[in-house]
Amino acid sequence: MKFIDTHTHISDEAFKGEEDTIVDRALQSGVHKMLMADVDSGERETMYECCSKHPGVLYPMLGLYPGSVKENWQEELDLVERAMHERKFIAFGEIGLDYHFDTTFKKEQVEAFKTQLEWAAKLDMPVNIHLRDATDDFLDVLESCKGLNIRGNLHAFSGSAQFFKRVCKYGDWSVGIGGVLTFKNAGLAKEVLDIPLDRILLETDSPYLAPTPLRGTRNESANIPLIAAKLAELKGLSIEEVAQTTTSNALKLFTAIQ
Repeated sequence: MKFIDTHTHISDEAFKGEEDTIVDRALQSGVHKMLMADVDSGERETMYECCSKHPGVLYPMLGLYPGSVKENWQEELDLVERAMHERKFIAFGEIGLDYHFDTTFKKEQVEAFKTQLEWAAKLDMPVNIHLRDATDDFLDVLESCKGLNIRGNLHAFSGSAQFFKRVCKYGDWSVGIGGVLTFKNAGLAKEVLDIPLDRILLETDSPYLAPTPLRGTRNESANIPLIAAKLAELKGLSIEEVAQTTTSNALKLFTAIQ
């Protein structure tokens, strides 16, 4: 079986000095490709260095994470634009809106998000979305960009199947399912039953959100089979079918990783 981790942060400080070991463990677990989410200029070079050591296995995204939209947000966005013309990348991500901890820069988050969606449309590239506690503004942005033919995935999805159906009115969308699916009493376990398998991607968001029975420990891409096994159990499918379909879904969306 082959899996793809569609959202990870192997260049995070949590893995410093262990990056090669983390990649090797993932490969041994059947995770043959890992997509690295960008955050901001503070981590970007490290991410690219990590990807350059593992060509054909690690793939970089590019973007300004909403939590990094601060006083210098325009400068950070300019650096993303510069990198667009100087770097190879497979998607814009992780981009989006996050009002969970701080709403000081709501307006700036929306502007940065819309700008990056426009860039993605111009370059005909997919987007990897971070969304937390900002549903209404997110849908408003999609409404304002509905003519751009956006395609992408909702990373770390924990919403309802009904919400996903609303989002699908604005383009070609998938959901990224991670360790939360395995948590005890997770509402996502019920919602995922009404989301077609051909719209589901697997991800870890490592080093965060380790699946049960590893919850509370440092997550890594090698744990993808645990998530796939839970998804297979819930949908009454074989893990082989889940692996094949979710891998196909990732290759279809992120065409640059072929």
